[in-house]
Amino acid sequence: SHTYWFNMASPACDLEFQLVGILLGLAIYNGVILDIRFPKFLYKKLKGLRADFSDLEEAAPNLARQLQYLLFYEGDIESTFSLYFVTEYEYYGKVKQYDLIPNGSCIPVTSENREQYVELYTNFLLEESIASQFNAFSAGFHQVCGGPALALFRPEELELLVCGQPTLDFNALEQSTHYDAGYTSDSEIVKAFWKTIYGMEFEQQKKFLCFVTGCNRAPVGGLGRLGFTIQRSGPDTDHLPTSHTCFNILLLPEYSSQDKLESKLKIAIENGSEGFGLQ
Repeated sequence: SHTYWFNMASPACDLEFQLVGILLGLAIYNGVILDIRFPKFLYKKLKGLRADFSDLEEAAPNLARQLQYLLFYEGDIESTFSLYFVTEYEYYGKVKQYDLIPNGSCIPVTSENREQYVELYTNFLLEESIASQFNAFSAGFHQVCGGPALALFRPEELELLVCGQPTLDFNALEQSTHYDAGYTSDSEIVKAFWKTIYGMEFEQQKKFLCFVTGCNRAPVGGLGRLGFTIQRSGPDTDHLPTSHTCFNILLLPEYSSQDKLESKLKIAIENGSEGFGLQ
């Protein structure tokens, strides 16, 4: 599912998970967009709601399909699947068992109790197995972002605050851009720059956004809320453009032609030449 989730057998202590939660809360508090993907139900859990089977479909779609098959199978489940109310997992190289119910290793899954099995197995995966790690993570998050205001947000809105919006409106970005060190919106190189940006394919535009901000998504409210600056960094040169990702600043030399600007800019963003500097 290309998302991050907690490892039930992680050797990390709870304090480390708490620190990650604090960092996530600080990102929201400071309006910093993070290029990190959690399953959407993580934000649901942060609001005190429990995860269920529909959330497993997002986190582990292949496993969810297998369990769905079990739920709707019309044959003899006990002889076909040979399942019991027990699950196995690896812990430091050793296979351990966990009974989903008391003496679960002795109780077979049948047509009559398969719904209970799926419910308990889902609860184990999304709740019980990672309870210690998640509780520490949640405590860190609420240390920064706890309080009545959190109740105002839906889980999907919390995700937007962390990850930003996937849609990119570069027209809004152009209208809100600031210029510095001699550039204005009427500078020829600036006009050439925007022509180059609009001529890029969407994936290239995402790479450009990552090049200048460290993230390929827009903040809440769209690119018009980004606070983007284009700063002149000297006359025509063979050097590539650079950026201060912490400040959303593109350092753009005054290249002699649009072709040269386009070539240098694409080389910079394709090779991930993200610039970090002090302002």
